[in-house]
Amino acid sequence: MEVFGSLLTAMVTPFTAAGEVNYQAAGELAEKLVAEGCDGLVICGTTGEAPTLKREEKLKLLETVVDRVGEEARIIAGTGSYNTSDSINFSQEALMLDVDGLMTVVPYYNKPPQESLYQHFAAIAKACQAPIMLYNVPGRTSRNLEVDTAVRLAEIDNIVAIKEASGDLEQVTALAARCGEKLDIYSGDDSLTLPIMAVGGSGVVSVAGHLAAGKIRKMLDEARNNNFAEAARLNQELFPLFKAMFVTTNPIPVKTALRLQGREVGGFRKPLTEMTAAELKSFKATLKELGFLKNQR
Repeated sequence: MEVFGSLLTAMVTPFTAAGEVNYQAAGELAEKLVAEGCDGLVICGTTGEAPTLKREEKLKLLETVVDRVGEEARIIAGTGSYNTSDSINFSQEALMLDVDGLMTVVPYYNKPPQESLYQHFAAIAKACQAPIMLYNVPGRTSRNLEVDTAVRLAEIDNIVAIKEASGDLEQVTALAARCGEKLDIYSGDDSLTLPIMAVGGSGVVSVAGHLAAGKIRKMLDEARNNNFAEAARLNQELFPLFKAMFVTTNPIPVKTALRLQGREVGGFRKPLTEMTAAELKSFKATLKELGFLKNQR
């Protein structure tokens, strides 16, 4: 099915030195990512520091990216929260900007039971006639979207994909077996992309795609062509980068890496802060060793 393609990158949100959203830099970064092989971009996810963005900033950011690359890539808006009504309202506003789909996270903190999760996502799908990607990340939301619930949700026509960041390959395998023809399964962790592809996944919502979209694209293509020996070789080459992107809280490493490469993405909005001096020294050494800082001493 693959409504959204196979390589999606969860894009960071660039800021100016004054801490405002840098829309010009966002458009340029979106163009870079698409030119390097991304099928689509997820905008206003947690990698984009969405919890710190005002509603009007999110909408202008979506509008900017759609205007710059909407003809070349799928633009998916992160619109979910633990407030069903607000999720619906924001989703509807995003759709007015011609985004291609919505990503809606499992409601966090208040731990809704499975029937509540079903009703939450079903209500969004009913109110928003657009392709929807569910986002399961129990390590952050404290609630797992169980297979039985996902199978029920896959029966809703416009729920077409799930970003699986549970880290549970048995769960992903069960999902693929029971609703893989109706629900595209995306890895939510770069380091688990190839294993998830091997059990029936469709691709990845990547962070490392900011730096290595071309090689990730190649790995995905080899896996799709059942050339898992070559895909495994590429995955092993990429694995140190995948780990480096999470040496501290995302998106601190990836934004720092982009800055070190000369990309104007700015700093962070609190509560996120810069790496410590020791972390930065080690991180720079890793990136240089991996070939991502070729012009730096």
